[in-house]
Amino acid sequence: MAEETKNLDAKKGLAAFFKVILGLIFLILGGAAILSWWGFLLMIIKGCIGLFLVLAGIITLAIAKE
Repeated sequence: MAEETKNLDAKKGLAAFFKVILGLIFLILGGAAILSWWGFLLMIIKGCIGLFLVLAGIITLAIAKE
């Protein structure tokens, strides 16, 4: 029984280690993508401002209606 517990702990530890490594890889790739396509990102953000304001207005009207 003790060996099974050690084996499960080792598997959980190894799984957590791989998740941390994968998370770090995604963070690095995401940062590189932001830096590489900064101009396009700003264009998308500027394009979404209008849609965000429309959505905020709809939500505000829905709240005011109640």
